[in-house]
Amino acid sequence: MFVRRARVRERDAPDRAERGRWPFTVPCVTELVEHGLTFRAPVTFLVGDNGSGKSTLVEAVAEAFGLDSYGGKLAAKRGHPEPSTTELGQRLSLETTPAGSRMLGGPRSKKQGFFLRAETAFRMTERLGGVPGYWEPDTSSMSHGEGFLTVFHEMMASPGFYVMDEPEAALSFTSCLRLVALLHQLGESGAQVVCSTHSPILASTPGADILEVGEQGIDRVEWRELELVDHWRRYLDNPDTYLRHLLDT
Repeated sequence: MFVRRARVRERDAPDRAERGRWPFTVPCVTELVEHGLTFRAPVTFLVGDNGSGKSTLVEAVAEAFGLDSYGGKLAAKRGHPEPSTTELGQRLSLETTPAGSRMLGGPRSKKQGFFLRAETAFRMTERLGGVPGYWEPDTSSMSHGEGFLTVFHEMMASPGFYVMDEPEAALSFTSCLRLVALLHQLGESGAQVVCSTHSPILASTPGADILEVGEQGIDRVEWRELELVDHWRRYLDNPDTYLRHLLDT
C-alpha cells in the first residue's frame, strides 16, 4: 500500500462559513474533515447513492496524491489543458507508507499512478491511444467497454496507486467480472486501489474494504450488508415490487 490515511490538517480545515457550503455539507465530507479516513486494505470501495459524496471523496484523494482530478497519470497532465483542482482536494493531506513516500519523492519515471473518471475517460480513450507512456492499442476504434478494459490492463499493469470513479459505467456484466479479477490481482501485487462504484459486482472483490457513504457519513460494512446489494437482490427476485410504485399500470 501507498496511502494509510487521508485527513484535513487543522490549518486547512474549513471555517464556520465554509462549513455551511458544499462540499462540506455532505455528511461523508464532514466526517472526513472531522475524523479523517484510514485505508485498511489494498482495495477500497466507496459505495453510495447519487449525491452521497463518494465521487467527491475519490477525486480529492486522487488530487492529494498528485493525480489530476480530471483524470490521468501521476506526474503527467496530458489530454487536459490545465490541471483540475477541487475544493476538498486542495485541503486534503495523505499520510503515506514508506513505499508511498519513496514513490512521490522519487524520479518521475518511477511514479506509477492513474485516475480514471468515467466522465472523462471516454475522451481519453479517443485521444491517448498510441501516445508514448499511455497505451499502444488504438482505443478510439473500440467500443467504450473495450477501451476501458484496455486502459485498465495497460495503465494498471504494475504496483502503483490507482483511483477509479465509477469505472463500471461502460462495462457489461462479464467485463465487470474481468475488472474484479484485475482489481484482486492488483491488490495481491502490492498496488493500492481506491474506487467509487454503484456496482455490487465490483464491490464483491475478495478482500476489499467497503465503505458505505450516505446520510450517516461513512460506515465500514461487509458486502452482504450493503443497501445496494439488498436492493439488487430484491429487484432481481421481483421487479414488480419496485416498478409498481413508479409506473401507472
